[in-house]
Amino acid sequence: MKDVDSTRKPNYPIESVDNALKLLLLFAEQKSITVSEASRSIGVAPSTAHRLLSMLQYYGFVSQNPTTRSYEAGSALINMGLSVVREMDIRSLARPFMEELRSEVGETVHLTIMQGKNVLFIETVESLQALRVGDRTGISLPAHCTASGKALLADLPLERLHELFPSERLSGLTPNSLTSREALERELNLVREHGYATNFEESEPDVSAISAVIHGRMSRLKTSLTVSAPSTRLHEDQVARIAEATVRTAVEIGKLLA
Repeated sequence: MKDVDSTRKPNYPIESVDNALKLLLLFAEQKSITVSEASRSIGVAPSTAHRLLSMLQYYGFVSQNPTTRSYEAGSALINMGLSVVREMDIRSLARPFMEELRSEVGETVHLTIMQGKNVLFIETVESLQALRVGDRTGISLPAHCTASGKALLADLPLERLHELFPSERLSGLTPNSLTSREALERELNLVREHGYATNFEESEPDVSAISAVIHGRMSRLKTSLTVSAPSTRLHEDQVARIAEATVRTAVEIGKLLA
């Protein structure tokens, strides 16, 4: 378990609080936790682990997947993490470049990070056009359904990709979403070949996007830069122009993280 300073543990710890915090720290290492996994990890009976998880669920720190019955990070935990992310240097560093990119292409620009097998939007610079893609800051979406997610997934080794997606079947968000791991792997090969990822109405209807990874040795975050636009404006003849601007801007940001 990470980030625990045992030398500073209180003399009189409250056991239930101690165990609840241990459970929350598990989500830094894995996306979902079953009751039996929680029980083994913190050394309590399954009934005790279930009660702890139920209380965390009540306050929104975890949520239960209705299909697998496992527990995942809830909105309260995500929002707490996002409040820290909002203070990260990457946001203030990237924003001027995002504003320049918005001015160049005329569309909304997002900054995203990996969160398990999802992507979390941590910053947005909205287009000034009346019809535009709005602010997505704080929203988490399946990585395989988004341009930003596919750009980040293409950077992972195959072994890690299979850990994130152990099943061949994938859940989609729209009829255009990728719904098999085989199709995702073919798409990621194209991302590596082209240097950028695309999303044509795969995450939501009438919205398309282009994304490139921001590489920086000094940054521990896996970050991508994305341009999103109404599909009516992101025609095939616009893709190359916007992709070139997005990749160039991502490289410029990455140089400051080198």
